[in-house]
Amino acid sequence: MAALGVLCLALHSDAVPSARLSQRMNRLPRRTFWAWERPEDLHSIDPSTTAVAWLDQTILLGPEVLSQPRRQPLTYPSGATLIAVVRIEALPSAKLDEAAERQAVDLLLNSAHRPGIAALQVDFDATRSQRGFYADLLAGLRRQMPAGLPLSITALASWCSHDDWITGLPVDEAVPMLFRMEPDRRRAPPDLPQFQIREPLCKGSVGISTHEPWPGDLAGKRIYVFADRGWREDLTLLADRKLP
Repeated sequence: MAALGVLCLALHSDAVPSARLSQRMNRLPRRTFWAWERPEDLHSIDPSTTAVAWLDQTILLGPEVLSQPRRQPLTYPSGATLIAVVRIEALPSAKLDEAAERQAVDLLLNSAHRPGIAALQVDFDATRSQRGFYADLLAGLRRQMPAGLPLSITALASWCSHDDWITGLPVDEAVPMLFRMEPDRRRAPPDLPQFQIREPLCKGSVGISTHEPWPGDLAGKRIYVFADRGWREDLTLLADRKLP
């Protein structure tokens, strides 16, 4: 399946040049706060410097493809840059066929057409056997979503270092998730050569959390921050930790 995914990706002719992709993302603030599925209050943030990436829906891939919309309240200031985030979860019973891909793309397009959003982000921890499905899904989504809307994905840290399967995906960025990482990353020193970010799609951004250690090279990157205990409790931590 992984080899098939690479082959299918190579055959897509609608991939967008990387220079144009980076220009689309550069219109967004350099700092983004993730608002996950819990009550969140971000009304006090500065919308000129900070965007809000809010969980819009969760797509469940099983015998059927289902959507769970956001159920928790979220507040943010007027004029804030908004990024709609869609989480994808594949159940053990998932049928990852063309029909499931079309249904998932249709659900993603609902989020892509939310009024006022500045970007769409997809969060899917695809296993090796799911990579071909994910690559085809992203290609279908990119073809059908608004041409000027940036498409971001989250990425396991390993995807950005020693595992190069995301090279060439039709996305504007892949955000390396440098928190709650895979067990092999958590136990190993962070400066090992095999753990260094090598994938170009991953070099412009980084995902960190409010309570875990941060890497030392945040300057100049688009920084996404996850609140481990929710923003009501964790927002004050950032004043002490000094985001660039």
